[in-house]
Amino acid sequence: MKQWQSKDELVALLAELVEIESITGSPEEIRFPEHVHALLEQKHYFQQHPNYLQLHPLKDGRQLLTALVKKSDKKDTIILLSHFDVVGTEDFGTFQHLATKVHDLTAAYLNDEVELPAYIKNEIQQGEWLFGRGTMDMKAGLAIHLSMLERAMDDSFDGNILLLTVPDEEVNSAGMLRALEVLQQLQSTEELVYKLCMNGEPVFSKYPGDTGNYMYSGSIGKVLPGFFCYGKETHVGEPFGGLNANLMISYLSQELELQESFIEEVDGEVTPPPVSLMLRDLKEAYSVQTPVSAVTMYNVLFLEQSIQEINTKLKQAMERAARKIERHYQQKASLSAAKSNAFQPIAFKIKTMFYEELYAHAVNRFGKTEVERRQNRLVTTRKEGDRDFSTKLVKELVSMCHDLAPVIVLFYSPPFYPAVSSKKDAYIQNLIADIQSDAKVRFSTELTEVQFFPGLSDSSFIGKPTSGTAIQDLILNMPLQQKGFTLPADLMKGLQMPVLHLGPYGKDAHQWTERLEVNYSFGKLPDLMERAIRFAFRT
Repeated sequence: MKQWQSKDELVALLAELVEIESITGSPEEIRFPEHVHALLEQKHYFQQHPNYLQLHPLKDGRQLLTALVKKSDKKDTIILLSHFDVVGTEDFGTFQHLATKVHDLTAAYLNDEVELPAYIKNEIQQGEWLFGRGTMDMKAGLAIHLSMLERAMDDSFDGNILLLTVPDEEVNSAGMLRALEVLQQLQSTEELVYKLCMNGEPVFSKYPGDTGNYMYSGSIGKVLPGFFCYGKETHVGEPFGGLNANLMISYLSQELELQESFIEEVDGEVTPPPVSLMLRDLKEAYSVQTPVSAVTMYNVLFLEQSIQEINTKLKQAMERAARKIERHYQQKASLSAAKSNAFQPIAFKIKTMFYEELYAHAVNRFGKTEVERRQNRLVTTRKEGDRDFSTKLVKELVSMCHDLAPVIVLFYSPPFYPAVSSKKDAYIQNLIADIQSDAKVRFSTELTEVQFFPGLSDSSFIGKPTSGTAIQDLILNMPLQQKGFTLPADLMKGLQMPVLHLGPYGKDAHQWTERLEVNYSFGKLPDLMERAIRFAFRT
């Protein structure tokens, strides 16, 4: 019996899914796929085919879920991809206790128990909206996929449907990276041909007040470069006896924060410039010794640039910062020396290097066995998260080679998202044209194609990359690779397929006003998605 077909049924399902507060890294993130598994195992189809409904463990105890509805005479398979983790709820303030209670929170907001911005008040007067963490990003997408799975069980499609829902998309995409192995196994054991991956991520507004409704033929790329600055410690009473790492990092910030040279434009779509996501010195306690080391990390988004091109721009920024630091130091030292004959400014040149070069230098001096021994010792006692542990691995090598000081080292931390696109794929373009026509004829709805989904997505690991960039150029500068994190470049290359984002309409993901527009998302989109799946199997 179908349970998730009407608008009201989908609203009830969404409220049930949202109430499980599956914040990334929480116990509820572990429980969520078990709950979905329990819902699906009640279906007659999966009682007949229990091996088609599976939970797959990650190394840390979390799980992803696959549910396959298979036709015995077909190999063509469409993957319905979603993630079930959500960001935290602290931003809801005094309404945090209602953040995952969809109906209660919506009632509170509609009854003026909180002062909503005027533009939101105007919006919700013109449609049916549900508020709550995960309503938009992205449990509504999963709810619609479950609806499609029911239709597949009812023999609505001329091919196989594979529902895939994963954890950890909001942090490192560990769930999707594990899913690559699962997809490869299913492809082999069930003799599947992956024809298309449809991602249920929601529509993202392009600007405040945007009322456009979009579908996406790809997904934006992201790297997270880090810069480890190593100066020379000194007493604050002798500031020119060393080089403060905080001074070094401040000049890096000037060269990278909002740096326009990283902005990329492709067919009218534009990336935002880099912004710092971390900037701090690494002193563990207060003292009057100047900080000897500091680290900063930057969010860098891209569309068609290669890793090599990004590396070149980052290297140039390091070089500019290094030369400016030297000039700043010498200028200030000379001015101070002019007032006192007690010291002579020291001369130094700041080195800039990639992690790959630092590693090679350490191996040359101490041997690979000793370098690996020291790093593996850190791995076995690790307590830090991926970003902090990446920094720690770099710090260990720099400490071994402190004769390099002063130095700035460029390295990469997870997550990494390749930019992918199916815009040039005739199959996808025909599919998009059919969806747009159907939306306009049946529902008077305009659906606009955008090439790159702007919110980062797990499609990056399964779509076709926009450039032939060698991921190895990134991996060689990623200290964490094979030390608690693995970017499976070969698997990613072997599972490439067309991708299309067709998802619900909402607003304000990751904000306390996160909300889903119900009439389109649960009234029109399910039928549009069914039409899209039918068309995708026919062509």
